Amino acid sequence: MRIGYLTEAMPGRPGNEDFVLAGDGFAVVLDGATAGGAATGCVHDVAWLARTLGAELARILVARPELALREVLRAGVLALRELHGGGCDLENPDSPSATVAMVRWGSGRLDHLVLADSPVLVELAGGELLTVLDDRVEHLPGYDLATVSRLRNAPGGFWVAGTRPEAADEALTGSHPIGEVRRFAVLTDGVSRLVERYGWSWRQLLEVLEKAGPGELVAAVREAERADPPGRFAGKRHDDATVLFGRPDPADLES
Repeated sequence: MRIGYLTEAMPGRPGNEDFVLAGDGFAVVLDGATAGGAATGCVHDVAWLARTLGAELARILVARPELALREVLRAGVLALRELHGGGCDLENPDSPSATVAMVRWGSGRLDHLVLADSPVLVELAGGELLTVLDDRVEHLPGYDLATVSRLRNAPGGFWVAGTRPEAADEALTGSHPIGEVRRFAVLTDGVSRLVERYGWSWRQLLEVLEKAGPGELVAAVREAERADPPGRFAGKRHDDATVLFGRPDPADLES
């Protein structure tokens, strides 16, 4: 598999709350989710959570290749709970959390998992473009602290990876024969905003990514953000940006 990726902290902030890791047969992308000023009950920040959970997921993907991706995520959250230690309130609904997107290839297939708003794009050999996006957070009845806290990792709300292993059951998953996959991408919402805010199409995003690479795509995000009038969109003007691109090579098609 030919893989390229880039992660970049938002302008003006030295720390990056995104995390990306790729290895032989897998890729993991996480986006740490802040609780908007709510008390988290945790001594760790979201950057720690994204790094630690991402590393655990990679470890499990390597050690337990037979596990379905939802079970990989469940095992990762359980391991993360142990790593928190005794100083954290793991029952606090505002405990640090992260989106998760995973892609795994081998045994002739490409598997993917998405939990929350870090999408996976898969273009098939026939030209069909599949967009796997968990957009439940976009459909909440309100976005005040109390409503978001009540509906985080709750039925009828939205799900993220943090302290509740049952969140893994809510992840979106899929699988395709590797011979049917032309290319794929994994994005945090700091890059997918090119489509969601700035009028790009998913196919345009993939074309630029393949022809010019991840750096060009992140540069396009920053250019669009700088050109935007302040206050045009709710939420952060800038965000951490992570993008990963993959394309099968002949060895993958023979495996």
